[in-house]
Amino acid sequence: MKVISQIKLPVEQEMELFEKKFFESMSSKVALLNRITHYIVNRKGKQMRPMFVFLVAKMVSGGKVNERTYRGASVIELIHTATLVHDDVVDDSNRRRGFFSINALWKNKIAVLVGDYLLSKGLLLSIDNNDFDLLKIISVAVKEMSEGELLQIEKARRLDITEDVYYDIIRQKTATLIAACCSLGAASVKPDSEEVSQMRKFGELIGMAFQIKDDLFDYGSEKIGKPTGIDIKEQKMTLPLIYTLNNVSEKDRKWLINSVKNHNKDKGRVKEVISFVKDNGGLEYAVKRMKDFQNEALQILQTYPESEYRDSLELMVNYVIERKK
Repeated sequence: MKVISQIKLPVEQEMELFEKKFFESMSSKVALLNRITHYIVNRKGKQMRPMFVFLVAKMVSGGKVNERTYRGASVIELIHTATLVHDDVVDDSNRRRGFFSINALWKNKIAVLVGDYLLSKGLLLSIDNNDFDLLKIISVAVKEMSEGELLQIEKARRLDITEDVYYDIIRQKTATLIAACCSLGAASVKPDSEEVSQMRKFGELIGMAFQIKDDLFDYGSEKIGKPTGIDIKEQKMTLPLIYTLNNVSEKDRKWLINSVKNHNKDKGRVKEVISFVKDNGGLEYAVKRMKDFQNEALQILQTYPESEYRDSLELMVNYVIERKK
């Protein structure tokens, strides 16, 4: 059995019902919009985010979910989908999960408007049901994601990122959405409880480990979703590179910065950078930090009684580290 199917097992029924509710939450009187949202729904990914919502809700409540849990999962998926549609426009990307992106098929103007529509549908779903606590959680995530992206753009121009700034960027850019999923799950069944902030921390730690794993793929030779060296070509500062820059001689540091800034389209030079980072302990250090985040997340889970939901969340934490793409 595939790991994802195994993780999903304790919430399989909830996920099936969620898919129906999610599709309904997207509907519109505009035929063009319905055509596009239908296209989106039929090309869904692994749906890790709603899974987090349901697994956390069931773990903290002893196996219960309610309508708020379904709304929380729908809101997070609507908002996440909106950010992906907008990201593809920003990155001028024509593919998403192996299919054409919305902007590739319907052009940028329509893609931006569809993203706006999904965002507002998510917000209204919370407002119409007085889920103001859930709305706050998701709104904080959207704000932080935008700030994280802009902070990364600002820092990439100068390549002067410290490790602390890097953690700030990935905490906002990637981890905040997973943190929102986990705190939404807890808040849907136990509003105003300690579990809401504890599960937020748990999700944040998984998100940090997830992003570092993504960084490591840039240096790997295994077949993955993106070609190696792509982060270097895009002048993205990742943890292996940041560690290396901060731990080599001034001469090597200058060569590295010059390579990333001025020779990032030169395939040979990019290969040299990859080898240099590997030889100077950049990968080992990043793996160590990734495992630190993983272990901290697992420790939080140990504070809950044993259950199939806790087992699934443990599997999820380990899958984030061990996945091949």
